[in-house]
This record gives sequence, C-alpha cells and structure tokens, in this order.
Amino acid sequence: MLRSMTGFGRCLVENPDNSQQWEIKSVNSRYLDLKWRLPAVCRFLEPRLEKIVRKYAIRGRVEISLSIQYTDENATGPHFDAVQANSMLNSLSELAKNRGDDFFPDYSVLLTVPSLWESANNEYDSEKSERMEAGLVLALQDWNESRASEGAALACDIQSRILRMEEWTTLLSARAPEIKDERCAALQERISTVLAENEQELDEARFLQEIVIYNDRLDVSEELTRLYTHLERLRQLLQDGTDAGRRLDFTLQECFREINTCGNKLPDAQLSRIIVDFKNELEKCREQVQNLE
Repeated sequence: MLRSMTGFGRCLVENPDNSQQWEIKSVNSRYLDLKWRLPAVCRFLEPRLEKIVRKYAIRGRVEISLSIQYTDENATGPHFDAVQANSMLNSLSELAKNRGDDFFPDYSVLLTVPSLWESANNEYDSEKSERMEAGLVLALQDWNESRASEGAALACDIQSRILRMEEWTTLLSARAPEIKDERCAALQERISTVLAENEQELDEARFLQEIVIYNDRLDVSEELTRLYTHLERLRQLLQDGTDAGRRLDFTLQECFREINTCGNKLPDAQLSRIIVDFKNELEKCREQVQNLE
C-alpha cells in the first residue's frame, strides 16, 4: 500500500498497574530517522522497540513518545538510585567547599540523569516489556492507517496528472510528423529561393542528404516511445505501492528529460505550450512524490 511519510498515530493501553499513551508523528526525510521520548524506566527497551518500528516504516523523520501513569500505588515505578545520587552530591559539595564556593543543589536536575534510574531495568520483567511492545504496535498501526489514507489521496492526484500527460503525449505523437514535413518543405523553399536569386540549380543528391540530416534532428519518435514507457511505469509504481517514493522520483526525472528533448527538437508554438504544461505537471507530481515513502 502506498503511504505518505507524513502521519500521526496514537494509542492508549490500560494495564492492571499502569496506562501507556503512545504518540507517533512523522514528516518527510530521505532516510528513516527515529527520535524517541521514553520514560527513564524503559529507555533500555529502545533497541528492541526500534526493531519493531522498522517493520512499519522505511523512510521519514519519526518522533515516538510514551507517557506512563501508574494506577496501582503498589506497582513498581521508576526506581531512583539514592546511593549514587548522594555520592554525586557529596562530591560536588566537597568540590565547592575546596573552592570556597557556596553549594545549593538543584534536585530537579537529578531527574535528567539517566544513570540514576538504570537500576529500574531489573524491575521491568518480560511481561511488562511485552505489554510495552504491544502498545507500540497498536500505535504504529494507527499511524500507518493515517499515512495510507494520505498516500491514497496523493496517488489519486498523481494518477489524474499522468492521464493528462498521456493525452499530451498522444498530441505530440500526432503533431510531430506534421512539423517535420512543414519544416522540410520550408527548408526546400528557402533553398530554392536562394538558388534562384543566384541563378544556380538545385543539386538533388545534396539536397536529399541535407533533408535526411534535418529529418533526423526533428525526429522525436524514440523520445516519445520512452515517454510512454515512463508514464506507464509511473502507473505501475503507484499500484505496487510499497517503497515507491524513490522510484517514482527517478522515473519522473526521466520523463522530464524526454519531454525537454522533445521541446528542443520541435520548434513549434503550439507544441511549446503543451511542453511547458507537461513540465509543470511533472513538477507538481515531484512535489507530491516527495511526501511518499
């Protein structure tokens, strides 16, 4: 399924001794960039939780936060290592005394020192870890639903633009041979006029050679064939869905290259307008693809 890299997911899980509230927010990024905001008591689970996230995400900057509220007053919450904290404060107090400075400890800073909460890891048994992982999975599923919904909307928009570009490609295919004939006839007329003014005769063999070269310069049949193929490839990628963002972006670049060559080879006012509109549609598609995983 095609998914956007932008999405939001939330999950509230009620357990016998606590409630977990997960929130997941994501935006565009070339690679998968995970940012965690976990309580100190379960930070040691981050490597295990990251493996789960990678099953649901391929690209994007993803922020994952968890808040835990303990409902059972006898439940084991975050455990504070008072012994280590006392040792740290005593060392700082001794340092301040030796320097002749006053020492007024700010106890709130201790909340941000992960090592003071590490002993809580031993209190987190496998059952609680599994409940944590299950809560994350539910949040990821909700997050993926929102991303899939936006991805479907983006795919619908891109599909409509592909249809428009296919119609323009058909017009280019029909008009290109006419332009070649018109340009060759105009070239022959100009040469004949110049030769007549100088009282010279037309060398048919040389003229045919020049016409062949000129025709080759105006020929866009190969470019149009590749353009049809690239547009069909875009449709296929939109249907395949998974991990399509990078491939869609590459294919759009190839479309831009072919249509740009057509514009350079076919100096025609009517086609110039179509080619400009074609490039605008490609650019809009690229903007939309930047949001796709």
